[in-house]
Amino acid sequence: MTAISAWFSRERKTPIAEWWWTVDRELMFALLALMGFGVLLSFAASPPVAERIGLGPWHFTQRHVLFCVPALGAMLLASLVNARWARVIALGTLVSGVVLLALTLRFGVEVKGARRWISFMGQSLQPSEFVKPSYAIISAWLISEQMKRKDVPGHVLAGGLTALIVGLLLLQPDVGQTALMVATYGGLLFLSGISWWLIAAFSGAAAGMVGLAYLFFPHVARRINAFINPENGDNYQAERALESLLEGGWFGMGPGEGIARRYLPDAHADFVFAAGASEFGILFCLMLVGLIAFIVIRALNLALCQHNLFNRLAASALAIQFGVQSAINLTVNLNLMPPKGMTLPFVSYGGTSMIAIGLSMGLLLALTRRKPEETFATGLPIRSALDQSGVQGKR
Repeated sequence: MTAISAWFSRERKTPIAEWWWTVDRELMFALLALMGFGVLLSFAASPPVAERIGLGPWHFTQRHVLFCVPALGAMLLASLVNARWARVIALGTLVSGVVLLALTLRFGVEVKGARRWISFMGQSLQPSEFVKPSYAIISAWLISEQMKRKDVPGHVLAGGLTALIVGLLLLQPDVGQTALMVATYGGLLFLSGISWWLIAAFSGAAAGMVGLAYLFFPHVARRINAFINPENGDNYQAERALESLLEGGWFGMGPGEGIARRYLPDAHADFVFAAGASEFGILFCLMLVGLIAFIVIRALNLALCQHNLFNRLAASALAIQFGVQSAINLTVNLNLMPPKGMTLPFVSYGGTSMIAIGLSMGLLLALTRRKPEETFATGLPIRSALDQSGVQGKR
């Protein structure tokens, strides 16, 4: 124990000690707790789904736990890098992801009329999951460069990058990921200080995209129609999700006792929140929502405290992305919007999503780390160190 504690000693100033005393541990432990919630809900929601398709009852649970290992590794390793290496990692991931997005259109696996997955040696990968965090960081970098130097066409480049990725996603088609990319871009534009007229124009364009999706994508039209008129459409998943939410009451029916979640098609993935309500109750679900809200608010607060403009924008974009993705999944589970295949970060089943979220949150932890001198030089906790450096007013 003495040897291990020495690695984290503030006096030794080792790389591990520097990471431990500069990373935001409250945010990191909240993310680990959310991952733990995901494992717990996997035990409750996965067995009925596995049995329905002829697999062992713990098939998805075992794979979910297995996926947590590389996700945790990606998060911890990414949290060690500095801002420059965060950009390098994001750029490499973005270029690779965009190439794979293009290849998916030709060589991808078709599921329900969409090509979103590409297969390597028997393993499936959804490139858009890795494009999301890397896009947020590179777009933040381009916009921050223009804010510092007016001769850099950062907004134009970020807009072109957004158009390229949105175009590839719509060709798959994947309207949900498209909406998430547009929301991330809109958040960056807002934080960069553009005029309210441009914000209004962007909002109008986003609303127009929803209308175009309704007109040109039949599956989107069917889901919206079924949501507006449940009696005239296929609303099976939403109805089963509501039954799961209601039957659990405040305290749940107990592990393995839920009835409605046994008939919920994606109880282990998109509707894991509803399945968890059946087993553990509404109070448990409120705790989960509170944890997600804490992560988003904590991340945005840390982002706003950053001196470096790139760090501030990139961390904010990653936090917005995490929050919007969570909000979409939760509102679908509550039947407040039409069904959309969007995972709940660290909770829903999915290897690609889990690892990509791990990378995203690791980069967020890296971008919000305190400078070593704020801790090693003063020996004070974060608020005291920031107060001494004159950042208190920004908080």
